[in-house]
Amino acid sequence: MPISRRLPAIVLGASLAIITACSAIAPQPPPPVAVAPPAAFIPLGLSAAYVSGDVVGGRRARAAKLRAAGIRPLTPAGVPAYMARTDTELRQQTAGIGLDVIRVGDGILIRIPAAFTFQPGSADVKPEFDATLLEVARTVKARSQTYVDVLAHTDTTGSPQVNQALSDKRANAVAGFLARHGVARARIAAKGYGESAPLYGADVTETQRAANRRVEIRLVPFRSTDLGPTAARRRRS
Repeated sequence: MPISRRLPAIVLGASLAIITACSAIAPQPPPPVAVAPPAAFIPLGLSAAYVSGDVVGGRRARAAKLRAAGIRPLTPAGVPAYMARTDTELRQQTAGIGLDVIRVGDGILIRIPAAFTFQPGSADVKPEFDATLLEVARTVKARSQTYVDVLAHTDTTGSPQVNQALSDKRANAVAGFLARHGVARARIAAKGYGESAPLYGADVTETQRAANRRVEIRLVPFRSTDLGPTAARRRRS
């Protein structure tokens, strides 16, 4: 083969060799690593039953109170759109504050960290918590076709009996705040869970204890079927 024909092939081969060598030497980006929460973290407590179960005090009794207060129930078909709109409004109203808005079934859980609520061992709402709760109360007040459950939790320091009493006081304190700021009392029920539903099963650090000391506001749709078959038929007639 003449030299003039061999040169392009030689140059091409050399170029490919250089590219291959550079590729082998150049550092490759590490594969993405999935970031998982700590093993000790339990997203909805030891059991999600307290979140996904019936409303505090029982649905039939609560529905009667809402009806007596003149609050109209939702039709079953209207629940999804109503709760989706409520979810959107809550996220817009609390954006950047540091609260968690969590969909649980057809309900909504607003999780408020301890930093916004109470000092350790206290059931007095922090003054700086007022502005945060006011933002929540504004949407909760407007979206009136829902039950409002206020759930309070403690860390595991102290005795279970003391923690239960403290969580009851905290739940009632937040429920009272919502009522004073326009949320109909007929819609509200409060319950303390003490240390029975922690986010960290063993809260050995202050960060974990603070996560366990939380308040949750659960919104559950008020349906026409909650009034019982007789009342539901009466409404349709």
